Amino acid sequence: MKVFVVGCGGWGMALSILLHENGHTVTSWTCFEEECKLLREQRGNEKLLPGIKLPEEIEITTDLNGAAAADLVLMAVPSFAVHSTAQQLSGVIQAGIPIVNVGKGLDRDNGYCRFSETITRATNGKNPVVALTGPTHAEEVSRGILTCILAASASREAATLVQQAFMNDRFRVYISPDIIGAELGGCFKNIIALAAGICDGVGLGDNSKAALMTRGLTEIARLGTALGGRSETFAGLSGMGDLIVTCTSMHSRNRRAGIKIGQGMDVQQAMKEIGAVVEGYYATEAGYMLAQKVGIEMPITTAMYELLYENKPVQECIKHLMNRPRKSEIEEIWK
Repeated sequence: MKVFVVGCGGWGMALSILLHENGHTVTSWTCFEEECKLLREQRGNEKLLPGIKLPEEIEITTDLNGAAAADLVLMAVPSFAVHSTAQQLSGVIQAGIPIVNVGKGLDRDNGYCRFSETITRATNGKNPVVALTGPTHAEEVSRGILTCILAASASREAATLVQQAFMNDRFRVYISPDIIGAELGGCFKNIIALAAGICDGVGLGDNSKAALMTRGLTEIARLGTALGGRSETFAGLSGMGDLIVTCTSMHSRNRRAGIKIGQGMDVQQAMKEIGAVVEGYYATEAGYMLAQKVGIEMPITTAMYELLYENKPVQECIKHLMNRPRKSEIEEIWK
């Protein structure tokens, strides 16, 4: 197939290499002339993917019109650019061509809607959207480390096409009709990953992080199912799987930013030092606002919101969480 990859960040490059290895004709697009020139000359970006080179056969371009000839379009742009990029694509891409989005977040400027909704509106519903999400780091995928991921879509045909295009003996793709749960899991796990980093920065132990991840997943699923996702999705790759990898790996920008915050650094300074978008910061606001809207209790997300947006001290947030009223883990009453 002819695949047009929109975005030349670490994830865009890693997936471009994977698709090329699978025998597809790949074109990678960037809106930055300097980045285009760098990638054409050096065939890589040492800051994003050290030691990884783009095959010469992968074309690097700043011309979005190349998407018109694509059989599949992959969007690998930061959260803040999803809406504007989808609008640009809408005038170029042919009707019926699937758009695969790999970004994890919500559209803050459009009522915290999911990215598949944003893309569908921008393209007037003429293109099926697939969310490709799960426990994946670009650094590992680019080096061929064994990975499993989820392709979720309302269109079984589009999800199956993506499964066929991406899957090989090192990259296993599962499919699902639950794009709502898949997108929400991929977004909200960033809240807990940022909190996990704070746990590490403060000096808490394995017990603490295990409790945080377990109860964090519980409240993510609680909100996700209230918003239309299926509960089993949050126990799968885009829920528990993604939560594990982002809470435990130093590849995770959320965890690294959280460590700095836990060590006492100002929130904005911590994100600045990471040098890339820390999605957990924005996911916390989205999760908190949506929980308020639908009336769902999310104590960890609320504590993170107070810490990040209202400057509540870390230790005070921890103390409040541990001293909440007694609860039953299973939300039902004995007969």
